[in-house]
Amino acid sequence: MAGHSQFKNIMHRKGAQDAKRAKVFTKIIRELTVAARGNADPASNPRLRAAITAAREQNMPKDTMERAIKRGAGGEDTTNYEEIRYEGYGPGGVAIIVEALTDNRNRTAGEVRMAFGKHGGVLGETNSVSFMFERLGSFSYPVKTASADRMFEVALEGGARDVESSAESHEVTCAPEDFAAVGEALEKAFGAPAQAALVWRPQTTVPVEEGAAESVLKLIDVLDDNDDVRSVFANFEVSDDVMRRLSA
Repeated sequence: MAGHSQFKNIMHRKGAQDAKRAKVFTKIIRELTVAARGNADPASNPRLRAAITAAREQNMPKDTMERAIKRGAGGEDTTNYEEIRYEGYGPGGVAIIVEALTDNRNRTAGEVRMAFGKHGGVLGETNSVSFMFERLGSFSYPVKTASADRMFEVALEGGARDVESSAESHEVTCAPEDFAAVGEALEKAFGAPAQAALVWRPQTTVPVEEGAAESVLKLIDVLDDNDDVRSVFANFEVSDDVMRRLSA
């Protein structure tokens, strides 16, 4: 089980969504507001479309979404948010990428650095680990949406790079520049995806034992709990048995 898949499991561990619901809503509202600036039409704004998909996945009320979009489109929210990427190493030599959306660069940098330091990691320079990852557009659909062949056919025609089908889902990946076109093709055929985002997928993974895996998960949880952090990606690999024990 590779790191990018593990993080999805981390995000959906029993009780995690309920415990962090308010914080998740805050992050999505911020993303909706920023994404809507300059273009509030999700049909031509893939970032906004992805934010709406994330909001729906979390069952955010429609009026809450609409207010956030209207606030961004109407210029009511004048907060100057910066998108920043942090990179470093966690326990066991695991490479970690943190994406943040912040109105205070110094505050966020300090908090991210402290999280790494307290949990056995070290924050590095920009591009210190990103060369070990590939930037991709990713779309996820429940397996019942379509057959693997049909999903592959539509994705390929839309410009996707690959489709991975499992017993639970179909994951379509594409180059970042093709994100909007592939998303449009998929939505036309199958409706809105369960997840849609630009991700960092590890090109190689680092096997870690249970002790190191537990420390890595704690670090990722702390990072994800930060209000300014949008997403976290890591290249660790652990067995399914270990992941189940740690997720219990």
